[in-house]
Parts: sequence; C-alpha cells; structure tokens
Amino acid sequence: MYKRLLTTSGIFIITAISVYSQFAIHKTVVPAQPADSIDIAFYSKKKGLGAATQIFSFNMGLWAFNRYVAKQDYAYIDIHTIRKNIKHKWVWDNDDMGNNMFLHPYHGNLYFNSARSRGYNFWESGAFALGGSAMWELFMENEYPSVNDIIATPIGGLALGEVFYRTSDLVLDDRRDGMNRFGRELAGFIIAPTRGLTRVLNGDAWRRRATTGKQFGIPDVSVEIASGVRILELKGEILDKGVGAAVDINIEYGDRFATENEKPYDYFSFRSNLNVQGSQPLLSQLNILGRLYVTEVIDNEKDFLSFGFYQHFDYYDSDTISDVSGKIPYKFCTPASAGSGFIYENKRWKDLRFTAFMHGTLVLLGGTLSDHYVVDKRNYNLASGFSSKIGGSLTYKNKISVSTSYEMYRMFTWKGYPENVDWENINVHEFDYQGDKSQAILHAFTLRADLKMTDHLYLTGIYSNYTRDTNYKYFEDVFSKTSEGRLLLSYKF
Repeated sequence: MYKRLLTTSGIFIITAISVYSQFAIHKTVVPAQPADSIDIAFYSKKKGLGAATQIFSFNMGLWAFNRYVAKQDYAYIDIHTIRKNIKHKWVWDNDDMGNNMFLHPYHGNLYFNSARSRGYNFWESGAFALGGSAMWELFMENEYPSVNDIIATPIGGLALGEVFYRTSDLVLDDRRDGMNRFGRELAGFIIAPTRGLTRVLNGDAWRRRATTGKQFGIPDVSVEIASGVRILELKGEILDKGVGAAVDINIEYGDRFATENEKPYDYFSFRSNLNVQGSQPLLSQLNILGRLYVTEVIDNEKDFLSFGFYQHFDYYDSDTISDVSGKIPYKFCTPASAGSGFIYENKRWKDLRFTAFMHGTLVLLGGTLSDHYVVDKRNYNLASGFSSKIGGSLTYKNKISVSTSYEMYRMFTWKGYPENVDWENINVHEFDYQGDKSQAILHAFTLRADLKMTDHLYLTGIYSNYTRDTNYKYFEDVFSKTSEGRLLLSYKF
C-alpha cells in the first residue's frame, strides 16, 4: 500500500501541478485512514523564531545568488535603495506572467511552509508568507515595491503551499529507515523544500518513531495521469494551428461530499496540462480549488447539496503557434481569487451517477492578454474582477463518463496609461500602470469523455474552447477565439 502511495506521490515531483473541481470517475489510490493524535501533537509545537529565521535566511541567500552569481541589476542594494523603497509608493511592475503569476506564488509557498512545518496552521502560515514577501519587496531589490507581487506571493502561496504540504505528507513515514526512509525524505524535500529543510534542521528527517508522523493520516486521494496528442488552433482572419504532445495530471484529495468543517484544504482538487509543442510553454494550465469551509444543505436518499467557501488559483498560458498568424492565442490567470460554491450529487439511480458544481468568485488580482501593451517583459494587463464556474458529469458504472465545465471571467484594468504616451522614453521601472484601460470577458469551455478499456486504463477525449472579448478605451475592440483538442490514454490509479 505504501509503495503505491509513494509512487503516486512521485507524480507530483516530476510534473507541475494544477487543480480543478471534481472527477467524473473517482478511484481511490489506497484506503483512507485517520491521523494519529500522537503525530498531530508531536508536530504541532509552534516555533516562530525558527520559521522567521528560515524565511530571513532564504531571502538573504536568494539575494546573494542574484547579486554575486547571477549579477542581476535589481540585486544591487544599499541603505539608499532601502530608504527609497520605504518612502516610495508601491507600483505595478512589468515582469512576465510566468514570473509574476506562478513563480511569485511558488516563492510564497516556500515562506508558507517554513511556518507550516513548525506547528503553525493554514492562516497563521499565510501571515508568515506576507511577512517574507514584504521583506523582499522593501529590502532585497533596488526596484520599487510591487503591488501585484505583495498580493500574488502570499495569497497564491497559500494555495500552492498547502497543496505541497499535504502532498509531502503523503510520502513521509517516520517508522521507516534505510533507503526506504531516504527515498521518502528526498521526495518530501523536492515536493515541499522548506518543509524538508525544517525536518533536516530538527533531526526529524532521520529520527525513527513508532508512528508515521502524518498530519492528515491517509486521505481519500484519486490520481490520473494521461498522455497523448494535442492540437491547438487559433481562429481569426488567418487560421493557425499546431500539433504536439500533451501530458495531463489530475488529482482529487479528500471527499468532496464531506460536510465536516475541520481544516482548510481537507478537500482540494488540481489539474495540470503539460505540453511539448513548438514555442508553447511547458505548463499551459494550472488550476487549484481548495475548500475553506463547507456546510450541508441537503443530504437524503435522493440528493446531496453542500455550500462552501473556496480558494481558487487559475493559470492559462500559451504562446505564438507559428509565423502564420504571429499572434498569441490566449493568456489569463487569477492567482488571488476566492468565493463560494455549491456541490451537488443525484443519488436516484443505481448505475448512473450525476454530479455538478457551481462557483462564484471575486478576483483580487488577475491578468489577461493585451493586444497593445508591451512594456519590458509584460504583454498582459493586470486586472481584478469576478468569475463564475459551472459544470457537471454523467457516469455509467465507472465505464463511461461525459463531463463539461464552463468558466467566465470578467476582468477590469482600472489604472490605464494616458492616451498619448512617448513609448520611446519611458522608464519601465517607473511606468506605474496596470496596462491598457480596458475590460475583458474571457470564456473557457471544456467537454470531456472517458471510455474504460481496462480496470485502470481509459481512452480520453477533451475539447476546449477559449474566447476573449476585450473592450479598449483608446483602441478598437478585439475578439479572439482558440480551440484545443486532446486525444489521450488515461491511467487512473
């Protein structure tokens, strides 16, 4: 059982992760087991000085690398740059989307798990992530502190951090020794580096105990990995398409139908799409849905309905398919988003199962592709707004399933640059705008079918459609449409 759990958790190591709402066909990797109270008590002692010291040391180490090895311009700091940053207002920076909306949240996850692994809970660890981000923005760069970074780093770090923390918990086992123990500790370190470092510093990485040390026991986890062919097609005045290889990873952690309010992220789901296709980014999609609170609305012989509050992390990225169009199909993200939602199950039929979900969210920080704004490394507008998500699945005896989801994002770029800008003479570090004065409506529709071939192997077909309708203040409106198809073999553990 533990070998299978370790193998499954290894998938987290070799792939980027993401999340989505729920599985049409849910297969449990290993039987669920509750956590041992002895383990919870042993690792729940709060060590604030150790957490703060590790975050401080990490920031100093990263700065030293940037300054003395990479020799990055922004790392040349002194008392004057620090004083300037403290006095100056916070600005919107012009880094690329991958850096701002994925790597910064990943950075926040390292802060988060420095505290999470020292006895602090989900919310308390988020405060440490905020402190680590503030230290970096104010003291560790000679560029003005960034508004979007201080939002994306700690809030996105909450989502990534808790997912990585719980994932590493799946592989760790304090009862083991020898190479088995070494492999587990190494896997845990790769998944959650600052938790792994904490275990090394505290001696927990090699200390043998009578119990597993797992903080969440063994939850109900379902994993599927799929590989196959991906076709991406940009539709417009010029049709542009490309073909490549794709790998999809889907994981559902916990029971989506549970209504006990214990801890944030006792239920979460994630989905990632990885691609090898010309100039396309390796990571094209990452979604996290983490439950923060839930309550039962209906639970009888015929129906189940729950209402809850959820954190969302959504990331969609693409690049120019070819020189035929020379255009980017889509690019949008919401690293700081939360809202409420319903989860439903129809229990009227024995062999036929229907489930559905509906979510509404507020987007504190997001981004959407711009047709005009290209400043330094940024070609997207920073924005805020709201989104809605709805979907459902129909499954027959776990042999065949059809599922669909629809997402709508309404994004507003409030602080736009003036109409007449001398683009040749701007200072990219002082050009303090979210982007084009605009509002955008984005739609993401997905239809999926799974057909059982063997006990664990399924043939999967996925069709996705992305549209963007951007209304600019100083430019013509732009409508963009992209279709994507995947034909995959899926293995459900």
